[in-house]
Formats: sequence, structure tokens, C-alpha cells
Amino acid sequence: MSQWPVRLILLAATTGILLPYCFPRYDLGLLAWVALIPLHIALDGLSRRRQAFWLGWLAGIICSTGIMSWVVTAMNTYGKVPLVFSYGIMLLLTAYLGLYVGIYSAGVVWFRMLMPRYGLFAAPCLWVTLELLRTYVLSGLPWSLLGYSQYRQLDVIQIADHLGVYGVSFLIVLSNVALAELYLWLMPLFRGFRPARLPWELVTTAAMLVSLSWAYSTSLIASETMEHTKATLQVGVVQPNIDQAVKWDQAFREETLRRYDRLTESFGYGVDLVVWPEAATPFIYEREPVYQLQLVAMANRASAPLLFGSPAVRFDQERKPFLLNSAYLLSPDGELLGRYDKQHLVPFGEYIPLKSSLLFFLEKMVEGIGDFQAGPGPTILSFQLKESDGAAPARRVKFGVVICYEVIFPDLVRRIAGSGAEFLVTITNDAWFGDSSAPAQHFSMVVFRSVENHLAFARAANTGISGFIDPFGRIIVASPTFTQTALQAEIPVRQTKTFYSRHGDVFAYGCMLISLLFCLYGIFGTKGAEPDAVAATPV
Repeated sequence: MSQWPVRLILLAATTGILLPYCFPRYDLGLLAWVALIPLHIALDGLSRRRQAFWLGWLAGIICSTGIMSWVVTAMNTYGKVPLVFSYGIMLLLTAYLGLYVGIYSAGVVWFRMLMPRYGLFAAPCLWVTLELLRTYVLSGLPWSLLGYSQYRQLDVIQIADHLGVYGVSFLIVLSNVALAELYLWLMPLFRGFRPARLPWELVTTAAMLVSLSWAYSTSLIASETMEHTKATLQVGVVQPNIDQAVKWDQAFREETLRRYDRLTESFGYGVDLVVWPEAATPFIYEREPVYQLQLVAMANRASAPLLFGSPAVRFDQERKPFLLNSAYLLSPDGELLGRYDKQHLVPFGEYIPLKSSLLFFLEKMVEGIGDFQAGPGPTILSFQLKESDGAAPARRVKFGVVICYEVIFPDLVRRIAGSGAEFLVTITNDAWFGDSSAPAQHFSMVVFRSVENHLAFARAANTGISGFIDPFGRIIVASPTFTQTALQAEIPVRQTKTFYSRHGDVFAYGCMLISLLFCLYGIFGTKGAEPDAVAATPV
């Protein structure tokens, strides 16, 4: 530590402090375009990757703590973990997430040493590579990736229909790197020194790509506005605001159903589909024939199919029971039209990793019946639209469902969209987030799933945020948290496949390949050369 000037530590910490303000609740998305500059200034001139790693890790820990502080509420209030252990678990999580920023910082210094003039062009590729790894390593936690900070900047993020959220992260990092290099070039000029060579290639590339992104996004939105969508449907989402503490209390069961009934009845006959949240029924639907009839009656009074969440019990080959987190589609006449079983479960929410050995003392954050198992894969549900007087015969509409945590995984959602969905639905129970920034962070990520696949999203959340998002990321309506409400909106129904929904994360894997090539060059291409000679080699 004695080798580190306080200035470098403060610069790295400044980036860590700024980044959480780019995300909900603060929503200062434009800040993301400059938030990494202090860290890059701190990395300038460093020749030791280890020192760069520690600075980056510091920035990453501070940033992740600011974004993920809601973990303490979830663990302590709903997981019954003592407060001191809850903070410890959060710090372990944020230390893990901070590693990615540390690796990025070490990579930036290494790439600059390998190619002093052009090495920084690979910095955004390395950042995207690390975000892609975050999506899959240790079951994946791609929560609040850098690109999500721009969920309100519709005139920039439409490139996600080709590049995914990773493409927006790439643009942000490239802009930060270019601005940091421009600042470092200008500083000697202001002080009367002879400045180094202007990094015009980096600045020009960043300006050109941001301009192209803006031009593509604005032209796409403008062309969509001029075209009138032929097919639409009315969807109603119910937000019952059931307290997590009583959600599975049998004494509160009747009140829960009355609340759903009252909110559903408020739609009248004006909707084509009613959506309830994840685990809406405080019982196992398939095992409760009396309550089944109540749900059929509610769907019948709404004259619309009812999509709702409920646990399902199945048996393995040895006749041992296991649970699925499922979404059921029920017709107004009581026919079960289909069921989707959640594929990607929440660690510590729906199951405890290593519970039989290492983590035997933990309870789940989400109170329920027991541990869940993953479903088989993408499922498309469908229902018949209501017939209109004098109109053509009603057609079947196909849609996909993702449950809670699944919506933060771009590839999972795009596989469902690519299976023929004409719109998408996500149901969730965010009650265990408490009064934190997490519900707004969770909602912001749905915007990108709409843009990536150009499909509308309907979202029903127990305590909020519920709402609707159009195929280009515009938030049609969104509810406040912790309120009882029933929202209704008209959303477009369309059969479309974007480049992203067809091909997935081609861009992100391309960035990974470029990063790998730089690493291989650093390991083998400079083998035998003196470090100082490598750093000084003109490119």
C-alpha cells in the first residue's frame, strides 16, 4: 500500500462511487459515459498488472456494494440469516463481482504494454468478455451489467437487437477509454508541457460508433412510429401486494384470493389475457380442487385466459417428489391450456447450493414449501383471441413466459422468443427485495429483453414494479411498488426475429475471441523479450 499514492486510490474509489448512481433508483444513466474515466486515469502509467488489479478490485467492490446492498434485506428479513452474517455474505458477493473489474484493470495495463498505441482498442472487448463470463460462471449473475444503465436512452440502445446488452456496454467503455485518453493528452497542454501524440484513432472510433448507434436507433424508432401494427391485444396484469411474511400463511389464504378476485374483476370484459404474479396461489394448484374451481370462476368472469404462478409437484424415477416453479395458463371454461416450468433457479432463493454439506445452516431467502428443481426448457403457450363482430375468425396467439430471475439472462429469453413467441410475459415476486433499489433494477433489465427481440413485454409483480414495455423498449405504463393495483394496456402482437434472437451473443463471443488473441499474443508473442522493451516497442 505504501507504493500506492493516495491519488490513485481516490481515483479508483471515485469510479466505484459513481457507477451505482447510473442505475435505478438514481437513474443517472448519462453518468455511465464518464464514470470509468477516474479509474482509467489511475491506471495510466502503471506497469504492474498486480497493482492495476488491486485498484480495479477496489473500484469493483465499492460499485457492487452500492448496487447489491439489497442482498442484506433479502438475507436478513426473509432468509432469517443474522444481520452480521448477512453483511458478510453481501461482502463476499461484492468481492466476487469486484474481481471482474480488477481483471479488467489488469488487462487494460497489460494490453497497453503490449501495444502502446492501439492496445486500448481491446479494452471494451475485455469488459464485454468479463460480462459474458459473469452471465454463466457459478450459475451466472448478470445483474446490472453496465449497458443496463441506458435503459431509458432509447435513441442509443436499439443496437441491442443485433449486439445484445453487451453491445451497449462496449460503447460505454469505449467512450470512457477515449475520453480518459483525451483528458490525459490535454493535461500537459494546459500545464505548458509538450503533450503526447493525440489519440485521434481512439477518439474518432468512439465518436463514429456512438454516432452510428444513435443514427440506427433513431431511424429504427422513426420507421416503427410510421408503421401501424396490425395486430394488438389487451392484457391486464394484477399486482396484489401480498406481504412476504403472510404469503404462505394458510390463515391469509382466503384474503389473498379475495384480493386477486377484486383486482381481476376490475378489468371487466375488456382484456384478452389476465396475468397474475409468480407463485400467486398460496397453495399447490394441482392439489387443491376446491381452489381450482375458484380460479376457473375468476377467469370465467373476466372472459379471458388466466396466467398465474403456482408450485407444481412431480416425481422422479424413484417416486421421490420434487417441486417446480410453474406458470399455468387457464382458459375461461376451466381447460388447462399449458404450463411453463422455470428453467434457471435462484441460488439461495429457490435452492441452497451445497446445502447438504457446506451451507447446511442457511435458509432460502424466498419463503415457500421447499427447494425447487429446474424445468426442461423453453415452452410456448397459446390461446384463442376473442372474436369480434363482423371480423375475421379469431386466431391463436403464441407467447413465451419467463419467471422472475430468468429475465436477466439474455440468451434464455431470446431462445424463448426465437421459438415463435409473438409477445412475452414475465411474472415475479419481488417482495423479498424489500424497499430497496432492486425492484427498479430488475424492471430496467426487461427493457433490454424487449429491444433485443423486438417483442412487447407484460410484467406482473407481487409488490411491483408491474407494467408493460413495447417492442422498442418504451415503458407504456409502470406501477409504483407496494401498492395494490390492476393495470391494463394494449400491446402489439408480432412475429419477428431479430438478428439477436436468431444468432444470440455472436458479438460478445467475438469480443471474447479478440481478448483471447491479445492474451495469447502477450503470452507467446513476446516470449523472451524484456518487459521494458515490450512496453517501448512502437506499433
